[in-house]
Amino acid sequence: MHNATAPRSVPPQAWAGAARPRRTLRIILLAALCWAATVVLACLFGPFHIAVGDVLRALAELALPGGLADGAGATPDATHMLVVTRIRLARVCLALLAGGGLAVAGTVFQGVLRNPLADPFTLGVSGGAAFGASLALTLGIGPLAAWLTMHLPAFAALSPQALLPLAALAGALASLGAVLLLGGAAGGGFRRETVVLAGVVVSTVLSALVSLVKALDEESVSSIVFWIMGSLQGRGWAHAAVLLPWLALGLLLVLPRFRELDILALGDVQARQLGMDTARVRLQLLVGASLITAGCVAVSGVIGFVGLVVPHLARMRLGAAHGPLLAAGWFGGGVLLAWADVLARTLLPGGAELPVGVVTALLGGPFFCLLLVRGGRGAAVRTGGTP
Repeated sequence: MHNATAPRSVPPQAWAGAARPRRTLRIILLAALCWAATVVLACLFGPFHIAVGDVLRALAELALPGGLADGAGATPDATHMLVVTRIRLARVCLALLAGGGLAVAGTVFQGVLRNPLADPFTLGVSGGAAFGASLALTLGIGPLAAWLTMHLPAFAALSPQALLPLAALAGALASLGAVLLLGGAAGGGFRRETVVLAGVVVSTVLSALVSLVKALDEESVSSIVFWIMGSLQGRGWAHAAVLLPWLALGLLLVLPRFRELDILALGDVQARQLGMDTARVRLQLLVGASLITAGCVAVSGVIGFVGLVVPHLARMRLGAAHGPLLAAGWFGGGVLLAWADVLARTLLPGGAELPVGVVTALLGGPFFCLLLVRGGRGAAVRTGGTP
């Protein structure tokens, strides 16, 4: 028995039900084209109309070495360029990154835990982010920024806009640490059941703490509830800067291990017979997926169903092999969240916006129920292994 954690070849059983290579490639290329088209098309929607030509010129100018035009004394076209590149493009890119990250994380959680109902929030990361954000909103962003600047000079360079997502990120990482400590203390090499139970315990405690914060500060209740429902309103490049490091780190931990995900689907016994250190691989995958989730939740709030529905759709079309699933999930999740955000900011009149988490739930909930009804418990989702 070898001690390597990444066997060179994947058993044929792990690829059972996989789509034919050409069909798989076509589906992934189509998803990538939709992803690229979304960057342009989603920038057309906003409080006021901007022509397609202005959007294309703005994106072209952003790509030129000369950069953006100076905003002082700008013509209307130049103003449109600033709106597109500084506001709309930032929001669309953030939606693509967060949606793709949530879908990738959901794919990993479903594969590692061998549970088709697992999602990126299984380990309580969303509860930790909600608690961190609720504390920041209760204390006040301005006073909190002043206190941090006084006691920690390194925070002086941060804009107040980035403070709320950083507080949410700190809470998410703290909750992840608590789950890992509980899972490790319980023994058994981070078994699936232990990890899930630890996540349930931590989520319950954090939910109670968030309720306590809302009860103690009624003035902040509406802000806390709106953040928890998930929204991209007011998000910009500063939020993308908060997300990118954690997204990149999580993807680096997850993407190279797609073959290990296939082998884990066979069951722990067969995986160990193939030389895999199942406890270490499972821990690395869970940490990577949780880091992605922590970054996404920190900048967008809790947005459900993206990390649950997209992996299901990809698995139905592509089979159980996790390499194509991760690629399709990245593109599909980003496109879904970007267009859900377009609906969130255009459905209500007068420039009012819906929380994008409400839109994804309204779209994803009935659709997911339809999948379950049509496919049945055993056929709607193929997980690549037995429960």
